[in-house]
Formats: sequence, C-alpha cells, structure tokens
Amino acid sequence: MPAYAVFIRESTQNQSELDAYTPKAEASMAGHAMTVLAAYGRQQVLEGPPVEGLVIVEFPSIEDAKAWYDSPAYRDAREHRFRGARYRAIIVEGLG
Repeated sequence: MPAYAVFIRESTQNQSELDAYTPKAEASMAGHAMTVLAAYGRQQVLEGPPVEGLVIVEFPSIEDAKAWYDSPAYRDAREHRFRGARYRAIIVEGLG
C-alpha cells in the first residue's frame, strides 16, 4: 500500500541550518521511489495552530518511506533540519 510522509514545520530556529538541509535532502532522494506531492505551497489551516509550511511525499510503502528516512544520506540531512527548525514528521499508510 502507498504511504505518505508528512513533514510539518512549526517554527524556524536557525535559517542557515535549513539552508544546509535543503540540498542534502534533495540529494538523498536519489535511488528512492518517492514523489513529492506538496512542498511549502499556499495553505489554509482549518483547525489547530498555524504552521510555517509542510511537505507531503508519497512512497510505495511504509517500508520504503522508512528506508529513505533511515538512509545514511537522509540521516545526515535531517541533522540540519533538527537544528534548523521545529518539525513534526509522520508516516501514514494510504488506502490501497
């Protein structure tokens, strides 16, 4: 079943760390079956507190999503994200 990784940026703490994160995150996608469906586009929060932005990425399965998330390339990239902003990250299985 497809799976979706959702990254919600709640607040930026260090823009230079986020600037270092972006190219590393993009490079980490090579060799992984994934499609970015939404990335920091216009949004309208219907419930809950406002967010700075969000990203939705589709994978063939939860296992594929975890394989990318735990890959050496993304582990290196995400350290910059951890230092750069407060995020929530969730993987959810879709409907097959």
